Amino acid sequence: MTSARKVSRKKYALDEEQKFKAEARRNKLLGLWVAEKARNHGRRRQCLCQGSRRSRFRGKPATATWSARVLGDLTAKGVALTEPQLRVKMDELMAQAIMQVKAGT
Repeated sequence: MTSARKVSRKKYALDEEQKFKAEARRNKLLGLWVAEKARNHGRRRQCLCQGSRRSRFRGKPATATWSARVLGDLTAKGVALTEPQLRVKMDELMAQAIMQVKAGT
């Protein structure tokens, strides 16, 4: 195996690891944001954050799972939010998560 190929594989592995960490961070931030919007505190807030991290492992993309769940939770609490508005917020949180992962925080 050539040296360039080894470097390429290592870079790919690092990129995938950072992507995974950023998605997990985004999901946690999303859970916190939803809890704040829905005025959930304590145990419910903790469940939202943990559930957001676990959704990736259930076979469905976290984005699809969470957009439906978030809209349902917020609608039940009387918070008006459209799916496009939620997508914008998720994109903002992803950008924030990427910066945090790159900074090592």
